[in-house]
Amino acid sequence: MSKAGERLLKAAKEARLIAQGSKEPANKYIPADIDVRAIRRKLELTQDDFASRFGFTVNQIREWEQQRARPLGGVRAYLMLIDQAPDRVLILLSELQANHKTAA
Repeated sequence: MSKAGERLLKAAKEARLIAQGSKEPANKYIPADIDVRAIRRKLELTQDDFASRFGFTVNQIREWEQQRARPLGGVRAYLMLIDQAPDRVLILLSELQANHKTAA
């Protein structure tokens, strides 16, 4: 069997174990595109407010929303967290800020 065939069989076996719940996936799915405007509108925030609350620049938000650029890698994962649990993200950010002030 070719190496590609072996990899496909290995992947199929791993997929079966994941579906059965006996193995965790090696990688988490992060989509290539994130609709930043939809996330921001769902939170009923202006571009300025969204940027300042979550640590972005307003220029980043504008570029992403006008599709002149797109969030990369970990930023997409962060945006997914904001979309799913904005209040928890804000709590964590304020705790980190408080810890940083205390340590300084």
